[in-house]
Amino acid sequence: MSHLAKAREVFDIELAALKSVRALLDKTFDAAVEIIVAALKQRGKIVIIGIGKSGNVGAKIAATLTSTGSTAVVLNSVDALHGDLGIINDGDVILALSYSGESEELLNLLPALKRFSVKIISFTGNLKSSLAKHSDVSLNVKVPKEACPFNLAPTSSTTAMLVMGDALAMAVLEARGFTQRDFAKYHPSGAIGRAMLLRVGDIMRSGDRNAIARENLSVKEALLVMTRAKSGSLAVLDVRGKLAGIFTDGDFRRHMATNENLLSQPLKKVMTQKPICISENALAVEALKIFNERNIDDLIVVNAKNEPVGLIDSQDLPKLKIV
Repeated sequence: MSHLAKAREVFDIELAALKSVRALLDKTFDAAVEIIVAALKQRGKIVIIGIGKSGNVGAKIAATLTSTGSTAVVLNSVDALHGDLGIINDGDVILALSYSGESEELLNLLPALKRFSVKIISFTGNLKSSLAKHSDVSLNVKVPKEACPFNLAPTSSTTAMLVMGDALAMAVLEARGFTQRDFAKYHPSGAIGRAMLLRVGDIMRSGDRNAIARENLSVKEALLVMTRAKSGSLAVLDVRGKLAGIFTDGDFRRHMATNENLLSQPLKKVMTQKPICISENALAVEALKIFNERNIDDLIVVNAKNEPVGLIDSQDLPKLKIV
């Protein structure tokens, strides 16, 4: 078997394992979500325990939960019996990961955990195991086989645990009403945070860099306004000072080919009416979405009175690091 064929075989085995575990989902999953949501509502947290590869998966699940607003920590099952149990408080939820459900280190920890007023949710491939019997809720992650040719190395089983953890985190997120704005609070750095925390008013060109002209201004004069603002477009105002249209470099080139008197024409005759615009209070991510969907270069920013107060140039977005 070639390396590529082996890779595809592993993918196939693990995909089949996930489908098998998906078919095992039942109302116990709802119960697990409700237990976690209730604990978090009372300011409790999720404490994740696991040994070996299960422990590694648990660390990732904890990171996903925490980043989506559900406080989660990892407790080393060995260190727990030597003082680290101090991390646990009454009202917490224990998320215990063991495919066999018989991991000695985990089972040794159960009596100590039972001294606290906590709920135990387990991920295991054996619902008759000691871990499952001592859990309030057990989620079945039994897979048909591992991707390992000896059916020994945790592969399909750890993948199943990981996906079950993602499913639990996303269900809890939704049940708690966690929003994009909440997500941004936990990711203030990087493109995600900047795009979701910044508002359009924070990133737009304004003042002298925002080209604006009345609709009766000639194209020639309008080009001078655009040049001074170093802008490829200009917001056109009607007699009331409201946004009436937009005039761009592209408009100029298109009309120049067919209109010999273009430079003397008033903007209202050559502008694009009802241009795409965005509120100054909108999130920067909304502007990014418009650029991606509408294939435009410039986006006019308006206030509550539909007066143009700024401009977002698509060329500015990489500099702002929100793309």
